[in-house]
Amino acid sequence: MYRERIRKVRDYFQKDNLDGFIVSRLVNIRYLCGFSGTSGLLIITRGAAHFLTDFRYKEQSRKEVHGAKIIVTKADPISELKDLKIFQGRNLRFGFESDYLTCRDLKRIQSSLSAALLVPTVDAVERFSMIKDKTEISMIQKAVDISDTAFERILGYIRPGLRESEIRAELEYQMLCLGSEVPAFETIVASGYRSAMPHGAASEKKINRGELVTLDFGACYKGYVSDITRTIIVGKADQRQKKIYNIVLKAQLLAIKKIKAGVSGYLVDKAARDHIKKSGFDKYFGHGTGHGIGIFIHSKPGVGPRSQDILAKGMVITVEPGIYLPKWGGVRIEDDVVVTTTGCGVMTKAPKNLLQV
Repeated sequence: MYRERIRKVRDYFQKDNLDGFIVSRLVNIRYLCGFSGTSGLLIITRGAAHFLTDFRYKEQSRKEVHGAKIIVTKADPISELKDLKIFQGRNLRFGFESDYLTCRDLKRIQSSLSAALLVPTVDAVERFSMIKDKTEISMIQKAVDISDTAFERILGYIRPGLRESEIRAELEYQMLCLGSEVPAFETIVASGYRSAMPHGAASEKKINRGELVTLDFGACYKGYVSDITRTIIVGKADQRQKKIYNIVLKAQLLAIKKIKAGVSGYLVDKAARDHIKKSGFDKYFGHGTGHGIGIFIHSKPGVGPRSQDILAKGMVITVEPGIYLPKWGGVRIEDDVVVTTTGCGVMTKAPKNLLQV
């Protein structure tokens, strides 16, 4: 598996007449060779792959790294690049991840490899990770299952008087107990007027009876993530809350119905957006309908009003329309789905009817 992924990257950069490629983004390194630590570089050349890390990860890399020769450096990996034989030739051209390498580290690499030309690249790894194989889909499904079960457990915990931060802590605790490595991203718990904030990270605000509560969270299983959003009511919903909720739910179902291989991300977004616009709330839906997930929490394909990405079998995307009314609150509903040739499979099983807890 890992050797095949490295081969695809190698074939890609050779077409651009590069002698090698420097992978610095840690999630990309994990995708390509399996390393899950926090210090490392993966150097892919025309004939080999070398993984560099420091002494702290000597044993871990031996257990995790596949398809690459392991080099344990005395100092940090960048400082010892100049000593590698693969950089000793003349007129070498090496690609690097321009979206993720810091200016500081780029300067350090340039200083170490003064005889090599460094060429910026975009999506050299990400373009291959968009299509998931059966093993990857099963890992994502496991992360989704963890999220679903954690949501079921948290429903019995939420009550008036609790702080958003307490709900976040319990939700993340439940995911960890169920096998999640870490939260996939910063957990969102936004109640009442704060639910109008699409990325309203949990605060010290207390939950009041009758308020909307938006929960956006995800698990991470063997590096693969889930991303789920549910909006609930603490107490009984009023008519306006029910109306907004049902509009968002219908928009989400329409978008899911539109998904299949060969359809653009733009058209999926349009299916949700047109319904929200028809309902008179289009100016309160200001983000895209979804995005790709896998070993990355936000990746291609994009599902938005300007997306030119075409969906393909094996892609896993989120579907998450929402309506956000300032000073009142908001509703978002999000599922993870896998694209098929005839439609899609909804991986998320948590209930989507308006829950009143």
